[in-house]
Amino acid sequence: MADELELLRHANPVPSGDPRFRDRPLDHGAERHLNQLLSARRPRRTRLVWSLATAAVAAVTALALLLAGPSTTPAVAAPGPLVPLAGSTPVSLDRLAARAETAASDGSPRLLQGTHTQSWSLSMTSGPGAERPITLPQERIVRWKADGSHTELVVATDPRHPGEPVITDEGGDPRTVEDGHVLKRQTYPPSWSDAPPQAQPPHDVGKLYAYLEELNRDGAMTTPQLLDVTTELLDHWTLGARESAALARILADAKGLRPVGEVTDRLGRRGQAYVYAETATRRMLILDPATGAVLGLETTFTKDQPEYGVEAGDVMQYSAWMR
Repeated sequence: MADELELLRHANPVPSGDPRFRDRPLDHGAERHLNQLLSARRPRRTRLVWSLATAAVAAVTALALLLAGPSTTPAVAAPGPLVPLAGSTPVSLDRLAARAETAASDGSPRLLQGTHTQSWSLSMTSGPGAERPITLPQERIVRWKADGSHTELVVATDPRHPGEPVITDEGGDPRTVEDGHVLKRQTYPPSWSDAPPQAQPPHDVGKLYAYLEELNRDGAMTTPQLLDVTTELLDHWTLGARESAALARILADAKGLRPVGEVTDRLGRRGQAYVYAETATRRMLILDPATGAVLGLETTFTKDQPEYGVEAGDVMQYSAWMR
């Protein structure tokens, strides 16, 4: 197993199966492992994986699915959609937002610039006779420093199948690579901005909504647009308790998010799920039941899309956010 992946897993302060697992700051040992990982140097030149934008199926780029590399069957079968636990009681977003506001009274945990994300994205062909899509799993971690510079690390890994081959389309051609293969490691020079998403998000509900509207860049937000900008926000910031509570209140005021009960996410965490139905897709938002923090967002096809080789039930995109 690659050293980078091992260090990345050690940076997680609580195993995914631990019942105590909740969003929290890294402890000193985890921060040390994380800094060691981000400062490590390797001569390999890499580039980012291409992934499908969740809001635009029509923008899918044609991609040849001729796999090269090991003959071993890679552990990248498309994940099935998450299903609420039988017998679980749905919790309204309004009630969950109230819980989050109570949990945020001491202001802990705090807001952090940067993100730690595990994602699965479909890579698809288009046109007549389109091949069945493949799933590209990856883990991304971004950390900012006091001088305004930041580092980004992206590895190909699927925590459902640790140590097994992973598919990537690094370089443009889908192929299998070892678990933990580094797709990108880069340090960026100091940069500051007073505009979202780089500007610090506020924890006041009204001000945070205005911040998200600025991210939306399209006037008053629909619920799908709110979910899109929430993803963009969480891909830049790890929200603190107060910011999570404010976001939960904004989501509670959105139209069309229906509570469906408790789910266990792809990292083994329990959360409350809220579903938004669109024309050909379904979005499932997963929130921590105690703090209101966003744990994940899943987009699933609800209708066959033969022009893309997609069937109803295929998970188009899934993102899980961690501290």
